[in-house]
Amino acid sequence: MTILFERRPKWVSYIFVLLSLLLLSLSSGEGQEWNPAEKIAVEIAAPFQRLFTGTVSLVRDIWRNYFFLVQTRQENLLLKRRIDLLEIENSKYQELLLANQRLRNLLRFQENTNESLLAARVIGWDSSGLYKSIILDKGKSDGLTGKMPVVNSEGVVGRIVSVSPNYAQALLITDQNSAIDGLVQSLRARGMLKGGGSGGCYFDYVIKTCEIETGDRIVTSGLGGIFPKGLSLGTVKEINDSPNMLFKEVRVTPAVDFSKLEEVLIVLSSGSVPVGGSDLQ
Repeated sequence: MTILFERRPKWVSYIFVLLSLLLLSLSSGEGQEWNPAEKIAVEIAAPFQRLFTGTVSLVRDIWRNYFFLVQTRQENLLLKRRIDLLEIENSKYQELLLANQRLRNLLRFQENTNESLLAARVIGWDSSGLYKSIILDKGKSDGLTGKMPVVNSEGVVGRIVSVSPNYAQALLITDQNSAIDGLVQSLRARGMLKGGGSGGCYFDYVIKTCEIETGDRIVTSGLGGIFPKGLSLGTVKEINDSPNMLFKEVRVTPAVDFSKLEEVLIVLSSGSVPVGGSDLQ
């Protein structure tokens, strides 16, 4: 009896709710006004119905939104992958365009000179920090020997200093150990272009009476038997004419942009390069 008494309220509630729902169903199609018993049943059953309906709607919305978000995330991932692939393809395309332009400049330079030239690719830079030099993918098996000039369509890059069967090392004109006999193109005044070690060069032994100016072009003189005459070395950047010095101090910006150096030409035989030939770009 005690157990039945304890469980009675629950059973009564369940039975009462069922009766309420039954009353509703019986009177739902009659089109008549609710009687007092039906009104009480509605007042009791309606909150439960609203709670049940709200819960079902909430679960349905969460379920739908979850799948919507999962689908949207998958679509976003696919779009991101496509964008990444397009960016990679665009980068490759741009790289091919730039390489094509550089090679066309080299070819145009080669067509306007009597020199015998060999194209080479820069595959490395000196890692010791002692010299400003590059490593090329051509060597003794390709006919390279020491002291051969290295150029590109902009001007002089440097000269070969070491050769192995398949590779070579070229000393850049910006290295402190580099020295090239040059001319002020407009004045024909002579000097010696030396590496500054920090990306620039100096044009030494310019006499005081030389009317050299900022922007003047410095080209190879052809003396020394290494570099052909008329190749561009750089342009005058700064002039210091101190009365305490025997010569003018001239700073030069190299004609070659070494930060973008990827392909070069190696002069295999001595011929003649037209003065201003480096303008062929």
